[in-house]
Amino acid sequence: MTYKVTLNGKQYEVEVERGEAQVISVVDAEQVSPPIPVAQPPAPVPPPPVAVAPQPVPAAPAPAPAPEQTPAPAATPPSGGEIIAAPIPGTIIKIPVSVGQEVKRGAVLVILEAMKMENEILAPKDSTITGIKVTQGQTVNTGDALIALG
Repeated sequence: MTYKVTLNGKQYEVEVERGEAQVISVVDAEQVSPPIPVAQPPAPVPPPPVAVAPQPVPAAPAPAPAPEQTPAPAATPPSGGEIIAAPIPGTIIKIPVSVGQEVKRGAVLVILEAMKMENEILAPKDSTITGIKVTQGQTVNTGDALIALG
């Protein structure tokens, strides 16, 4: 196979045959240069195996008991209400609504950043904000409650 290669402003015609390459001519130069052999990289040599003597393992101190975590209160909407949940995991970057505010269908309730993209969480219907379950900067998982609508 023959390739044209430009190197330092000079164009070379390179012929490659079964892993070996050589320059066969120089284009637009004052004289034709002789073939230049191209060095082949050495074959990789695996490192010698290293013998490791087993080390005695010191006894680890008993782990401290984990502090009991109280479960978060279940997100229960008021009667006839609806909880808007996070569709994807991410970080809350803006909450442009407040409790008691009336919103129209399609209004932006929360802006959730996921994978460097801002995702607007929209109101599914005309309603009133009855609760905000997250704070700006909070990380949420899929299904976490964001907003309660009434």
